[in-house]
Amino acid sequence: MNRQSLLKWGLIILSFLIIILILWNTNTFFQHFKSEERLKMEIWSEAQKEITNTTNLNDNISGLLLEIIQSNKSTPMIKVDIDNNIETNNIPEERAKDTVYIRKLIEQYKSENTPIEIKYHNKVYATLYFGNSKLLNKLKYYPVTLLLIIILFGFVVYLFYKSSKIAEQNQLWTGMAKETAHQIGTPLSSLVGWNELLKTEHPENDYFNEIDKDIKRLNIITQRFSKIGSIPTLVTKDFVEESLNSINYLIARTSKNIEFNLDIPDFKIPVKLDPTLYSWTIENLIKNGIDAMKGKGKISIRISKVKNKAVIHITDTGKGIPKSDFEKVFNPGFTTKKRGWGLGLSLTKRIIEEYHNGKIKIIESQINKGSTMQITLNRL
Repeated sequence: MNRQSLLKWGLIILSFLIIILILWNTNTFFQHFKSEERLKMEIWSEAQKEITNTTNLNDNISGLLLEIIQSNKSTPMIKVDIDNNIETNNIPEERAKDTVYIRKLIEQYKSENTPIEIKYHNKVYATLYFGNSKLLNKLKYYPVTLLLIIILFGFVVYLFYKSSKIAEQNQLWTGMAKETAHQIGTPLSSLVGWNELLKTEHPENDYFNEIDKDIKRLNIITQRFSKIGSIPTLVTKDFVEESLNSINYLIARTSKNIEFNLDIPDFKIPVKLDPTLYSWTIENLIKNGIDAMKGKGKISIRISKVKNKAVIHITDTGKGIPKSDFEKVFNPGFTTKKRGWGLGLSLTKRIIEEYHNGKIKIIESQINKGSTMQITLNRL
């Protein structure tokens, strides 16, 4: 573990310790404050007993006892004497008249605080039920609030950690892609030279022209890998022509068991795009459709313009996609193939939506009948 990681985890642990310390300190203060309130109620009950059962009190003592009784303006209480006469304090007057409500309140106060028996000559003549003051209730729920903050903080830390790991993985994949492009570039340059030499020596042989096409294709693939992780430069291109270039390339190299049905307009649709990356997305979608049909079926492609958008639909007659997986198929690593990394559609979505500010989605799919993918780009 490097120094930066140690510092990051150290700060996280320190933050947790501070929050736990605050939580413990708050709970300690709550218990102390609760004890203080009970002591205040016990003093109040003693004052009530003295002023009720003691005669011949001088004016000073009587005034002091009355002051003690009247000083409680925050703690709600209910005093019930042996004759079931009820006296309330700090409870709204209209609610104090509701006997059913008062009985429920007594049960609540029993659960919050142990009732205080007011005795005279060892005989209980009244019982004092009291609840928590508003301040105490706020303190009571403060630890719960703090606990929720801890959970939220932990969730944020988890998201931060997860995003950091994803960023590290993205950097790794980007580095591998660029290194792959670099490594392919060296022998590719040699192949170009050797092929040109062979074409010069054997001009009558058309095979070398076909080899030249595949070398150019390898060069395009190299460019694709080299652009991963970089912001592409978008140029004005004809959406129809760029789509057809990729479609025709695949038609020429696809099994005759695949029938292509094209609905292509005879006019240009200018858009801003990166030709190398855009062709990658079209090839990915068509190849996915071919895989879904297990190498036999029909691919239908329709290009159109809708208002200020350029739209292409690619439909296959394959196994289809469950509706629950419509969004999942674009997640990195998600695949239904036995052999596959689940990166094709994820990369396609990133190219279209992040680089080209467009949209890609599954607009229709039926199990064992096929699927339709749609790409939408902004039209100029």
